[in-house]
Amino acid sequence: MTGQGIAADQLRAFVERVERLDEEIKSFNDDKKAVYAEAKSNGFCVKTLKKIIQERRKKPQEREELEALFDLYWHALQSGGATDAST
Repeated sequence: MTGQGIAADQLRAFVERVERLDEEIKSFNDDKKAVYAEAKSNGFCVKTLKKIIQERRKKPQEREELEALFDLYWHALQSGGATDAST
């Protein structure tokens, strides 16, 4: 029975650690939401800020490859006779 008691104590400790981390994550997310709200109130576009942050997380080579593919696909659509919504 002592083996089960030790395992239960370890399990409880893991669960409590994860619960504390979840609380910290919630706090960080609340802080991030407040920063975005402040940026918006100062006239910045939150959607654009999020896109910039997403791009900055990428490695330069990955970003360049994606941009090159985007350009390739975009030009293929433009020259391939495909129509877009604006025409």
